[in-house]
Amino acid sequence: MPELVFFSGTMDCGKSTLALQIGHNRSARGLQGVIFTRDDRAGEGKLSSRLGLVTDAVEAVGGMDVYAHVVDVITKGGRVDYVIVDEAQFLLPEQIDQLARIVDDLELDVYAFGITTDFRTKLFPGSQRLIELADRVEALQVEALCWCGARATHNARTVDGVMVVEGAQVVVGDVDRPGGDVGYEVLCRRHHSRRMTAATANAGALSPDVLPVTSG
Repeated sequence: MPELVFFSGTMDCGKSTLALQIGHNRSARGLQGVIFTRDDRAGEGKLSSRLGLVTDAVEAVGGMDVYAHVVDVITKGGRVDYVIVDEAQFLLPEQIDQLARIVDDLELDVYAFGITTDFRTKLFPGSQRLIELADRVEALQVEALCWCGARATHNARTVDGVMVVEGAQVVVGDVDRPGGDVGYEVLCRRHHSRRMTAATANAGALSPDVLPVTSG
């Protein structure tokens, strides 16, 4: 049976790489798919990974009916065997409903990849709707690491290396942006709650992050 599958994780855990791999494996078997993305780091209409791989995609802008787009491709004689959606957290909830309709009405597998929560630890609307509707939610097995070496579970937005917790939910940036730009960093829960990024931890190296000790 066709499924709507949501592959979720933090930034830097290989979501886009897996999306590209799934597309490659299926195209190598003669299957054809439609790839959607939104606000990819490589620019409009691109699906890219941090490993340098990139492919063309359909930019799922706000207001686009993704179900109608797939139907239009088929109506014009195109072949669609599956659908891949990267950066699915940026899609509108109604677009997630349309992905579910692709599965139910067109009987196609839909593989959606996205970040679950934003830099404030709040669910993205698109991710929330995917959790509500998906046949399966899969946590990616490649673990991103916090600067301290612990498993990263939270996404942080930074400016000049300093973590910020206010602002628009969607601001396109990258984990490799230079200082002065909006950037992102993955942190463990402890250092996210303390707002301690790699840059601020290095600046505070003379005051180690240790538990307080009191004399008896």
